[in-house]
Amino acid sequence: MSHLVSSPAQKLRLILGDQLNASHSWYKVKSPNTLYVIAELHQEASYTRHHVQKVSAFFAAMAAFAHALKQAGHRVLHLTLDETSQYQDLPALLRDLIECYQTREFEYQLPDEYRLRQQLLVFSNSIEVSVQAYESEHFYLSDAELLDYFNAGKKHRLEHFYRKLRVRFNLLMEQGKPLGGQWNYDADNRQKLKVSDFNDVPTPLLFANDVRPILQRLKRHNIATIGVAHDHLLWPITRCQANQLLEHFCRYCSIRFGRFQDAMTSKLDTKLGALGEDKQWTLYHSRLSFAINAKLLSPKRVVDSAIAAYEAANGEITLAQIEGFVRQILGWREFVRGVYWANMPEYAKLNTLSATRDLPSWFWNGDTKMNCLHHAIKQSLDYSYAHHIQRLMVTGNFCLISGIDPDQVDDWYLGIYIDAIEWVEMPNTRGMSQFADSGIVGSKAYAASGNYINKMSDYCADCRYQVKESHTEEACPLNALYWRFMAQHIDDFKTNPRTKMVYANWLKKPIEDRELILARAEKLLGHIEDL
Repeated sequence: MSHLVSSPAQKLRLILGDQLNASHSWYKVKSPNTLYVIAELHQEASYTRHHVQKVSAFFAAMAAFAHALKQAGHRVLHLTLDETSQYQDLPALLRDLIECYQTREFEYQLPDEYRLRQQLLVFSNSIEVSVQAYESEHFYLSDAELLDYFNAGKKHRLEHFYRKLRVRFNLLMEQGKPLGGQWNYDADNRQKLKVSDFNDVPTPLLFANDVRPILQRLKRHNIATIGVAHDHLLWPITRCQANQLLEHFCRYCSIRFGRFQDAMTSKLDTKLGALGEDKQWTLYHSRLSFAINAKLLSPKRVVDSAIAAYEAANGEITLAQIEGFVRQILGWREFVRGVYWANMPEYAKLNTLSATRDLPSWFWNGDTKMNCLHHAIKQSLDYSYAHHIQRLMVTGNFCLISGIDPDQVDDWYLGIYIDAIEWVEMPNTRGMSQFADSGIVGSKAYAASGNYINKMSDYCADCRYQVKESHTEEACPLNALYWRFMAQHIDDFKTNPRTKMVYANWLKKPIEDRELILARAEKLLGHIEDL
């Protein structure tokens, strides 16, 4: 590394790949004695098997951020895998840099992942230069404030937390009360997308960032990835592009976001022909999660922009549409972060339902006859993206009711999605989706039969299986697997008010039907690779 050193640097500041916040107070002062380091690392590219678009997006965004800092007059060292491949891990790289640059002060922003925070803490305690850690200055709640809202092991509820933040930050409030007279418009936001709605779906804003050098670098360094690679990446990698995508959402998508936020379709692109190309995977979703999680955009900017669009729309955008969006950013995103930090590292080991089955191999290629799983997985492989209902109620639901090992589920979600960083992925997956945390995140296990999929999508019409049947050879596998799961965990769930009706319906079925359903479920699990 010594050949890269032009002159000593008194202070070395580390910028991680998800800390691309140009508004951080670090950048208010320029100094030739302060060196900013942004580095591609085998450690980060390989701690799980990532989607190739995810790695490409982070590496491209890091390079763009390094360039922007240089243009702003800061001293920056941007290292690619070609320069860092000799280092076993991040501490080894930092140790060498501190020595080569004769650094006397090392500073970093607190990582949002437990493993990285621990790694840098151990490293900081092992070096003789002075060390200072800073807040990321990104979230609504500072790192220090989380303890005011979250306690380890406590079953927190999003709605209470969300209302507290609405009041504290005075968002969608009027004289201390929720705008419109109610806090939550979720009941208005569960509509299925009909064919008559297809023409209104906006064309998504897609970028064309040349990542061919990155793809070549990944190949050269034998970085194992999953998913479909594109020479020109469609995701935003700069603050400017992220703002363009935010503006696109406010202008074209927010008008129907809430109404169709849970909807799924496999027919839109084919029904509209060329006009519908590449629409059904985006619908009205903002697709801002990568830009926000990489900190190209702050959550405050996103929420304020959405509310401003609502206020300027003269009624064309209803309150229900914007409230649903604000709840995702202000509520859910801040909530899962709090749960994560209150419960790590123990949270990563939770498996309340003792699920141990292996993830089917078709999760890596989408080759399943279940149309809902096929589309959700294929879309994830094609775009490194699926919206929250596809993640929770399609892939997540299958894993839950099939008893898939939550470690394997976590690993799949962490790798495949472009926005997946452990602090946001794990509570969503292990908690909300798999109920492995016994309800720290969610008030019930989000298990569902094929009826839910049929209610919120058009997947079932073209499926090999019959959604209305439960125990025949043609029956939707989700139906028998759902009832088996609920019957298996009756002692865990029977006292939950939200599942009492489910068990009442189960016990109303003739015992012969119950036996047929359970036998069908066991057969399905025995042939899970062939579904």
